[in-house]
This record gives sequence, C-alpha cells and structure tokens, in this order.
Amino acid sequence: MDLQTILILAQDGLTNGAIYVLLAVALILVFGVTRVILIPQGEFVSYGALTLASLQLGVMPGTVWLLLILAAMAAILEAFRLLSSGAGSKLPGVLALTLAPPLAIATLVKICLTLHLALGWQILLSMLIVTPLGPLVYRVAFRPLADATVLVLLIASVAVHFVLVGLGLLFFGAEGVRTPPFSDAQLTLGTLNVSGQSLCVYATSLIFISLLAWFFSRTIYGKALRAVAFNRNGARLVGINPHLAGTYSFGLAAAIGCLSGVLIGPITTIYYDSGFLIGLKGFVGAIVGGMASYPLAAIGSLMVGFLESYSSFWLSGYKDVMVFAAIIPILLWRSLASVHYEEEE
Repeated sequence: MDLQTILILAQDGLTNGAIYVLLAVALILVFGVTRVILIPQGEFVSYGALTLASLQLGVMPGTVWLLLILAAMAAILEAFRLLSSGAGSKLPGVLALTLAPPLAIATLVKICLTLHLALGWQILLSMLIVTPLGPLVYRVAFRPLADATVLVLLIASVAVHFVLVGLGLLFFGAEGVRTPPFSDAQLTLGTLNVSGQSLCVYATSLIFISLLAWFFSRTIYGKALRAVAFNRNGARLVGINPHLAGTYSFGLAAAIGCLSGVLIGPITTIYYDSGFLIGLKGFVGAIVGGMASYPLAAIGSLMVGFLESYSSFWLSGYKDVMVFAAIIPILLWRSLASVHYEEEE
C-alpha cells in the first residue's frame, strides 16, 4: 500500500465517519430522552435519499403517503385518549394540529412536482417530508409504551424497523437510486483529489453538529431535552413534559437521518433497506460513547469510518464483519470498567 492509496482510503473513511457521527448523535439523543434504542434510524436515511430521488423524477414520494397514514393513526390514538380521559372538548383542536400539517405538506409537494425545482429546494422539500415522520412514529409506536422497560422499547423499535423496511419496499420498489452530487468541483491537495461532494459532507456535518451544540446549550427547548435525558422524573417535577421532549428528539433524529441520506445519496447507491447497515455503524459509534457521551461517540464514529475504509482494501468481503466485530472488545471493556448494580422492582 503506497501513500496515495493511504490518503484515498483516509478520505473515504473521513467521509463515511462524518455521516456516522451524525447518526450516533441522533441515537444518543433519542436514547437519553426516551430510553429507545432507535433501530429505525437507518430507515430515515433511506427515506431521505429515496424521497429526493422521487422528487427529481417528478413522482409523488411514497413517504408522503406514509406521512398521511401515520397522521391518521396518531389522530385516532389522540381521539381515543382524549375521549377516555373526559377531555373531548379539546378534540377538534388536537385533530387539527395533527392532521393539518401533513395535509399541507402533501398539497405543497403536489404543487412543487410541476415546478421542476432546483436541487437545493428539492433537498429542503425532502427534509420537510421526512422530518415529521419521526414525531409521528413516536406518537404511534412509542408514546403508548413510554413507561415500559428498555427491553420492551427495544422490541417495539425492532418491530417498527421491519414495518418501515416493508413500507419502503412497497413505496419505492427494490431498485437502487443514486442522486446527483451537490457539486462537481474537485480540490487537489498534492497528489490527492477531493471531490466536491466529500467537501459538502464535511461542511454540512460540521455546521449541523455546531447547530446542535448551540441548540442544546442556548435554547430553552434544548435545555429541556438535556434535563429529560439527565433525570426524567426530575424534569417532569419542574414542568417539562417528557412526551413533548420525546416528540422533539424523534423529530431531530428524523431530520438528521434524512440529511445523512441526502448527503450519501450521490456517493453510494441507496436501496429501500440500505439504511439498516448504515444505522448500525452509527450505533457502533454511539456504543463507543456509552450511549451518553457525544464527543466519544464522534471519535468512535470516525474510527468506524476509517476501519471500514481500510478493511475494504484488505478484506473487502469482510469489511462489515470487521466493523461489527470491533464492538465486542468495546462492550467487554465497558462491562469491566462500569459499576454494576441490581435494579430494584
């Protein structure tokens, strides 16, 4: 392996690692706030790329229909909850808040399909379609189980993953897509050529992570999410609604997943089930951070990216095996280093 090959593989590892950092941050956020290990995080990645591809073909994305279906299910659940609790007077307002935004988004997409929007507007429209799926998935699948054990929530998460994968196959078919790059520019650094798409991935990841850091440290909603993640019962006692915090965390996770899918769409072919492996690699990075530390998760995600890149050169058929095998010594080390206690009933 010469220096040129080392640099090319390092560039690929950094590009992939930047995506895994975003996914690891989303996983830690959702787990901290809701105790849900978000297995369907990868589906938001696939949905983001596939939605953008559908918009570029002038076809109504299947995610729009999924958005409407989830909104209808959430409205039914909310109606049942309000009627059973004797708060039926709030029903019209709640139904309007639940159904009106998805209907408005569907109408907007229908209008925009005939306008042949530029790539930037198509990306924003894809984000607008996919991001609300996160809160709706939480309201339909996880909010009724909010007080369940972590194991029950994990089982529900796996079930949601399989449902979303099946719906992805139904809405988008089995064909893969690759979206056009954001930029065709090439930056030459010595003997290394860096693509414009890779630069866009680096810049977008840095900007988005910086915005998240500002959100958590400077805004009232970000501080509320941190409070729920730190102490759920204490946050409830001071007036923070854990269900609202869960809704926000799932919304951020869906937005991060969609953005990640849009970023990697020009780099690799995305199928309806491609997000699962991508999300699992972000999960490995989150495990390095103990599902709690964002800086350690970022370091772990970059390590995953470099390990995958160099493994693809030496053992291309086993690159995924190498990545997932790395989680074993990490879990062993954390098991030996952490303090164990007996959980009381």
